[in-house]
Amino acid sequence: MLEIRHANQRGRAEHGWLSSRHTFSFANYHDPKQNGFSDLLVINDDRVAPAQGFGKHPHRDMEIFSYVLEGALEHKDTMGTGSVIVPGDIQLMSAGTGVAHSEYNHSKNEPVHFLQIWIAPARQGTAPRYQQQHFSANDKRGVLRLVLSPDAADGSLQLQQDARVYAGLFDGAETARLELASDRYAYVHVARGTITVNGVELGEGDGARVRGEEALTFSQGHDAEVLVFDLRNIETSALWG
Repeated sequence: MLEIRHANQRGRAEHGWLSSRHTFSFANYHDPKQNGFSDLLVINDDRVAPAQGFGKHPHRDMEIFSYVLEGALEHKDTMGTGSVIVPGDIQLMSAGTGVAHSEYNHSKNEPVHFLQIWIAPARQGTAPRYQQQHFSANDKRGVLRLVLSPDAADGSLQLQQDARVYAGLFDGAETARLELASDRYAYVHVARGTITVNGVELGEGDGARVRGEEALTFSQGHDAEVLVFDLRNIETSALWG
């Protein structure tokens, strides 16, 4: 079963320099029916004005990754990491025992559009670490490319949770199928464009909780970019006892 959450149902935050859409409850947006899904807790769709951004702030015990769609995002943290993230890059910060970071639009002229995503870690109190890797458009064209996994399989970044994240680009006749184990959930997020998933058309910003499906078939994409999360079959409330 696919439980659809349309883009216009998401939470909104407008701060002048920041325009954000929240798939799940975050900051001042709270919906008791939208407190994440399995270990996936946050998908924020952020657009940041030129030379603006998020000042230095702390995190702990969270797997946080950024996925840039347009522009360039500048990252600095208290582990001494400094980098600029562009489309195709995936940045993963495991906050562990604690880390502070800042995220700014690297450009003084153009906006940056990116997704910031939080996944609950399997264990708390681990050492903080940072990873970044580029996956080209060819890597993702017409396929679901594994980009994060618990065992760093196929050159993916290593995530500290029993979850796998795939990214794909689809247009025209391109199709892909992802098999799901009987004891797994999944979540689909359409970053841009439109695509059909198991016969259901989804547009930019739409998402779908997936339960009880043997596979997900992606087809009829139109300039589509998607993220797919293979997750434990738990409800988010189970994370907090």
